[in-house]
Amino acid sequence: MHSKTPHLFDEATRITAGDSRWQGHTSDDYWAFVGPFGGTTAATILRALIDHPQRAGDPLALTVNYCAPIAQGAFDLDVRLVKANRSTQHWCVELSQGGGETATLATAVFAERRPSWSRQVAQFPDATPYEQTLPYPSIAASWANQYDFRFVEGELRIGTTKQDTPASSYSKLWIGDRLPRQLDMLSLTAMSDAFFGRVFHARREMVPFGTVSLTTYFHTDSEALAGEDVTRVLAVADAKIYHKSYGDQTGDLWSPNGRLLATTTQIAYFKA
Repeated sequence: MHSKTPHLFDEATRITAGDSRWQGHTSDDYWAFVGPFGGTTAATILRALIDHPQRAGDPLALTVNYCAPIAQGAFDLDVRLVKANRSTQHWCVELSQGGGETATLATAVFAERRPSWSRQVAQFPDATPYEQTLPYPSIAASWANQYDFRFVEGELRIGTTKQDTPASSYSKLWIGDRLPRQLDMLSLTAMSDAFFGRVFHARREMVPFGTVSLTTYFHTDSEALAGEDVTRVLAVADAKIYHKSYGDQTGDLWSPNGRLLATTTQIAYFKA
């Protein structure tokens, strides 16, 4: 018999519908060092859009700008359809707390994906199977312990002897929910932010860090993603530059079946 208890991820991204303003609540199970895990915030915003009665199509792109810290507790989502045509919808979502200023500002594009010529140029990365890859140990942040990280390459190594030159920022790893949950657009969104900060890998130490802006591009639709019938992704993450307190992060998320599901890019603050 299957448990009817909601998955912690669904609880963390749960929303209550309103007219134009929707409500959500932070989750202690997905808390980072100084605020909620940005991936669950992004997924909560996407849930409000997917559940909106005016929504048409599937998410094509989502950009989330983290403007200010989100405190523990309730928050409001002001959801607005900015522009719609036959193929696409453009949305804006503002997250605020206590009737105050905006803490997070997001834009999203939804699209009616129609049959067309297709070609996947990118090649599925070589990787040891999930079952043959060791899980990464638990860490202090509660959000990370909701995921099963299994590094194929570029494992996060903190506290090792510092080198004269920075270590590689590149990682290849399997990511799945600790309690397995079938992958959908919401969990795909959260996993696009589930890479550890690339600066942690490069410096081999934890430094003050926070995502400023996250963009995820979706290369599948809900029906095709459901057809994959998977609970994990193979993720590849890297960085190109760290300069004057900010650095980029990029990532590719693959189905174990060899399909590129999403790509993501971020700009993040660090202090080092």
